[in-house]
Amino acid sequence: MQPDATDRQLIELLTANARLPAAVLGRRLGLSRTTVQGRIERLERSGAILGYTVRAAMPAADQAVRAHVLITLAPKQTASVEAMLRKLPPVRELHAVSGAVDLIAVVSGASTAELDGVIDRIGALDGVLRTTSMILLSTRFSR
Repeated sequence: MQPDATDRQLIELLTANARLPAAVLGRRLGLSRTTVQGRIERLERSGAILGYTVRAAMPAADQAVRAHVLITLAPKQTASVEAMLRKLPPVRELHAVSGAVDLIAVVSGASTAELDGVIDRIGALDGVLRTTSMILLSTRFSR
């Protein structure tokens, strides 16, 4: 199912505030509340809407310091390295990318010393050739 223009507007409104009532969404879109509810249910069933989440204004204690770790792999090591990274709780996200590196891991910890240890553990994994890390200083905005 391909979302139409109204579906895309609805998703945009929900992305900005997933707690908006269907009646408010309907007024903003020029639709009835029941039509909006039906569209939301259809978008959820089709996988266009995967879920809803809470974004905290203050980072959680375990995310006090975050880094992006760029990972270069030996040939044909993606699956095994991914499996090992899944077992490291400080690794919050893992992205496959194109370009000079193969993966980007988003890691978090209570301190830079803790991150240093995590980055060392990633670099020591079988199949990892090289890592380059960047500590995140601040988040200018998040959508």
